[in-house]
Amino acid sequence: MDLPEETFLSHLVELRDRLIRALLSIAIIFLCLFPWAKELYHLLAQPLLARLPSGGQMIATDVVGVFLVPMKVALLVAFLIALPYVLYQLWAFVAPGLYAHEKRLALPLVAASVLLFFVGMAFAYFLVFPAVFGFMARVAPEGVAWMTDIEKYLSFVMTTFIAFGVAFEVPILVVVLVAIDVVKLETLREWRPYTIVGAFVVGAIFTPPDIVSQLMLAVPLCLLFEIGMQVARLVKKPSKDEG
Repeated sequence: MDLPEETFLSHLVELRDRLIRALLSIAIIFLCLFPWAKELYHLLAQPLLARLPSGGQMIATDVVGVFLVPMKVALLVAFLIALPYVLYQLWAFVAPGLYAHEKRLALPLVAASVLLFFVGMAFAYFLVFPAVFGFMARVAPEGVAWMTDIEKYLSFVMTTFIAFGVAFEVPILVVVLVAIDVVKLETLREWRPYTIVGAFVVGAIFTPPDIVSQLMLAVPLCLLFEIGMQVARLVKKPSKDEG
C-alpha cells in the first residue's frame, strides 16, 4: 500500500510532466508561427485599419514594440491553437479522481466552455470591433489624427476578447450553479428581470456610448442566460421524490 507522502509526490511528478507537455506544445506551435508574426498582427489589426481615416496608420512609440508586439500575438495564437491539448493534459490529471457522474458532466462542460469562449472572441472580432472603431472614427474631432499605438491596441483587443469570452460563459455558469444546487431554476426565473437590467449595464460599461454597441453585448447576454436555463433544466431532471 502506497504511503500518503509517496502518493502526493507521484501526483506532483505527474502534474509536472503534464505541464511540461502543455508548455512544449505551445512552444512548438509558437516556433512554427514565428515567421508569420507580422501577418498575424496585421490580421488582428484589420478591423481598426479598415476604419482609419484616409492616410491614417498605427504607430509604435516603443523602440522594440514593432518586434515584441507581433511576437505576443503569435504567442497568443499558439496558446489558442494548443488549448485543446492543454485542456486534455489537465483533464487527464484530474479525471482519475472524479466519479463517473462527475466525468459525464465535466467533460461536456469543459468542451462547451472552450467553444463558447472562442465564439465570444469571434463575436468581438467580427461584429463588435467594426462597430466600436466605426463609432470612434465618426466622433473624432475635426483636425485630430486618430491613430493608436500598436501596444495599446493589443491591450484593448485582449481586454475585449477576455470580456466577451467570459460573457459567453454565462450558460456554463448557469448549468453549473443549478447542477450543484447552489441556485434553483425557479429562482433564476425570478431573477430574469434583474439579469436583463444587468446585461444592459454590462453592455454600457464595455461598449461605446451608442445604443447599437450596447445592444450587441446586452442582447447576447440575455439570450445566453435563457439558453443556460434551458440546458440546466435538461441536466437537472427532477428526482422521483419530488414527483
